[in-house]
Amino acid sequence: MLEFVDSAAQAVSRITDGATVLIGGFGNAGQPMELIDALMDSGATGLTVVNNNAGQADAGLALLIKERRVAKIICSFPRQSDSWHFDEAYRAGEIELELVPQGNLAERMRAAGAGIGGFFSPTGYGTQLAEGKEVREIDGRHYVLESPIRGDFALIKAYAADPAGNLVYRKTARNFGPVMATAAAHTIVQVDEVLDEPLNPEHVVTPGIYVDTVVGIPTESGVKEREERAALAAGQPKPCLATKTAAELAAEK
Repeated sequence: MLEFVDSAAQAVSRITDGATVLIGGFGNAGQPMELIDALMDSGATGLTVVNNNAGQADAGLALLIKERRVAKIICSFPRQSDSWHFDEAYRAGEIELELVPQGNLAERMRAAGAGIGGFFSPTGYGTQLAEGKEVREIDGRHYVLESPIRGDFALIKAYAADPAGNLVYRKTARNFGPVMATAAAHTIVQVDEVLDEPLNPEHVVTPGIYVDTVVGIPTESGVKEREERAALAAGQPKPCLATKTAAELAAEK
């Protein structure tokens, strides 16, 4: 049953040791920082985390890894110039890595949400990423069997939620959010705005049927979004659909 809660701590309170947690974000874009901070404060450990990256600098997912709360990470881009906490943990043998090509990562979660038991992909054939997996030749091309990735929980960030839990996102912060919402048993969302009126169904990105817990947490990016839209409303050209406010989208239902 959908619930709206008052704090990030309440939102993540069901997450237990050993859970598999899908965490949205492409780098810092769309990463649910406040939910991750609350998860760290909760003390949950031994987690399997699915994310595009393996944490950056000293914020969000990187801090979970620094504090050794993550036993395994499934991601497509684990190393970059500021992924020092992952690097340290991995070299010490304190975290397990499952490396997945980015397209396969998204598709494996989409498959879980769609109830698909697996799919064949040409990506990774002939490399270490295909070791131990079934390979088939289809129409003269080799494919590798990939399995769905399901989460016990998903932590994602959206721009706004309406009373039914329907979500809209802010620009590229959408990234993995929609597929992760479908692939988890319990989806937890932080939003900048909780709307009083329903969104126009034509504008909904993630239907509320995939959402379990919503918490309103205004963020700097949300404030910037509202400022940009206010400037447009003050005399600049009429915004396109993607730049309308959540309230405007709701009014057009």
